[in-house]
Amino acid sequence: MLLLIDGYNLLHSGRTLANLNSIELQWERDRLIDKLSLYRQTKSIEILVVFDGWQSGWGAEKRERKKGIDLIFSRVGEKADEVIKRLIKEKGSGTIVITSDREISNYANKLSVPVIPSDQFHKRMENIVFTNVKEIDSDEEERGLKRKGPSRKLSKKEKRKLAALKKL
Repeated sequence: MLLLIDGYNLLHSGRTLANLNSIELQWERDRLIDKLSLYRQTKSIEILVVFDGWQSGWGAEKRERKKGIDLIFSRVGEKADEVIKRLIKEKGSGTIVITSDREISNYANKLSVPVIPSDQFHKRMENIVFTNVKEIDSDEEERGLKRKGPSRKLSKKEKRKLAALKKL
């Protein structure tokens, strides 16, 4: 299983890091990579994080590996969203996308690839890595909604999301 993560989307989930200089931003990226590395050790899954490099990056796409986490920085002029869409198409099933970006979510859903919102994954990662809190097994709590009335069946999108959450 591959976790394909929208790097800055996850980094900014739940907080604003708008006024950081490049050194502070690098420090925040390194902290995120440390957390993802610990998460990877507990779950033994492949993790690929894509960061934007389109404004001040390299002429070509930059790939590296840190602490067992694969990183991709998009090239100048190319947004991380475009790289993520390309990777979703290449990797297909067996991939879980972590993003709160609506455009990427819609693209992934068209290809039947499950999408987990960044804030939801961030909470789960924090719980598993740092507090070892029991994971919530209740489907109703996972989805954050209760259905009333005759239509209690889950949509295909919700079924994919629940299956992906159980794997995490």
